[in-house]
Amino acid sequence: MESEMKCSISEMWLPTMPKGLQLEISQHPMTMRQVFNLVIALERLKSGRSESVMSTEFRDENLLSIMLDTIVEEQLVTGCTAAPPDEFYRTGMHQCSVTDNQKRNFVLNSMELHAVMLQAGSDKRKVFLNMSTYIFNPSSSTEAKPVALCIKDTDLYLSCHMEDETATLHLEEVKDPNRLSNIRAGSDDLRFLFYKRDTGVSLSTLMSARYPNWFISTAKEDNKKVDMCREMSQRYQNFTIHQRQS
Repeated sequence: MESEMKCSISEMWLPTMPKGLQLEISQHPMTMRQVFNLVIALERLKSGRSESVMSTEFRDENLLSIMLDTIVEEQLVTGCTAAPPDEFYRTGMHQCSVTDNQKRNFVLNSMELHAVMLQAGSDKRKVFLNMSTYIFNPSSSTEAKPVALCIKDTDLYLSCHMEDETATLHLEEVKDPNRLSNIRAGSDDLRFLFYKRDTGVSLSTLMSARYPNWFISTAKEDNKKVDMCREMSQRYQNFTIHQRQS
């Protein structure tokens, strides 16, 4: 039986055995470690890769090298970085007042802003705004600056809504100011943003970020509601924005 086993094994592995290396099967019972070592060695030899044999002695370091080459597999891990979302990030805030082409100021009338020609001694009615400035990620090449406008000492923010295909200006309460610290480009909170574009030395327009080509504007008549209009409308769309010194 031993000779038959040697013959069978020899015929099976002789073509791929490195020169100077012989395989011998012992009759003595083998431990699990020895079986494992033998299987690893056979699998390594089946791969057909030649090893330079320094001697006919098969040392422990030879077996260790074969085991490491057979068992250890290289894994390539590729890092994945998520693309940054399209968001507006608030960068600062300052107080300001706004006057239109007719030198009229914004005043609060119930829950509406009106453009009013203030008489001497009535400056206390003038509304001051907290103007928050934003940057857009990814950066945009536009010269207009995104801003949000809140009436000083209140939670009322100017917002733009679309009603029957006409944009309208509203005062909307925002209890949590951190809610507008960053605004997603496609979110409903985009209604609070306006693009401030300087059109002259001291003149600016305020266009809705949610509804392009709709601008904050005032009527020709005095003490009328501040509202939205198209670019070519007969309403006043240019404003002087006075930054208030702290």
